[in-house]
Amino acid sequence: MSTRETRRCFVAGHRGLVGSAIVRGLVGEGYSPPIVRTRDELDLLDQRAVREFFGAERPDVVFFAAAKVGGINANNTRRWDFIYENLVIETNVLGAALATEVDRLVFFGSSCIYPRLSPQPINEEHLLTGSLEETNEPYAIAKIAGVKLVEAANAQQGRKWVSLMPTNLYGPNDNFDLQGSHVLPALIRKFHEAKEAREAGEDARVTLWGHGTARREFLHVDDAAGAAISLMESGATGLYNVGSGSDLTIRELAELVGEIVGYDGPVDWDSSKPDGTPRKLLDSAKIQGTGWKPRIALEAGLRATYEWYQSTRESRPAGIAS
Repeated sequence: MSTRETRRCFVAGHRGLVGSAIVRGLVGEGYSPPIVRTRDELDLLDQRAVREFFGAERPDVVFFAAAKVGGINANNTRRWDFIYENLVIETNVLGAALATEVDRLVFFGSSCIYPRLSPQPINEEHLLTGSLEETNEPYAIAKIAGVKLVEAANAQQGRKWVSLMPTNLYGPNDNFDLQGSHVLPALIRKFHEAKEAREAGEDARVTLWGHGTARREFLHVDDAAGAAISLMESGATGLYNVGSGSDLTIRELAELVGEIVGYDGPVDWDSSKPDGTPRKLLDSAKIQGTGWKPRIALEAGLRATYEWYQSTRESRPAGIAS
């Protein structure tokens, strides 16, 4: 392997939540600026273009953070898109990485790959031991396929690739589009817009999905990026969960976001909408055994994220992070 200064790192999905954090983390730790491409410059759904890119650039490290992502509504209503596009992206990128003998690769999955009713906290051995959550099953199946491709590359071709399964991530460059975002950015936007409406004299209310009883764990994306870079450096292989180690109900999260935003109006819960998996708390003991630990507390991370949202006030469209 080359030194940090000479290592050729390709970050797939550098404009997205995870990819932009990887870029920040690499530069902050003294790596040379990573190789990046926008979707217009490199369509990861185009196999020939991806293979030509890898052949020309010859990266020796890949952080695979590109994916078609979205919340419950997007996953549940665009099921073909989520399974098909993610499978194509994975086979294109991983296939090209293998063909050009990429030494180190970090594949980002999602905690939704685990069974809906996994024992809590969920450890890596629970993969494929039960039925998936129906609302995001296509996305989860695609991500499981990616994990298995990484596993097969290690076993058959001797690669030092690793799969990272983060809990719910948040932070700068998240997707705040209400039609495709995850729960936390959606809460931030809903509370912010309702606050602005009330300040303008309107009788605004916030309506949230489900009952608010589902429990979720959250991790700042910069902590996840640190975990990814650390695992890449170590040459670790296999599957690693990465989470904060604690969870809270969606209702508790909504109350915290409302307090941070400064919203003091009513909140309604639409029980006709799905709650998703009842609980998802990851067992991150395996990665913590390597020395990694989260650094950013939830409230501090949420305040920083809300400040970032206010400074940009731009909603990112749902789609492939590029």
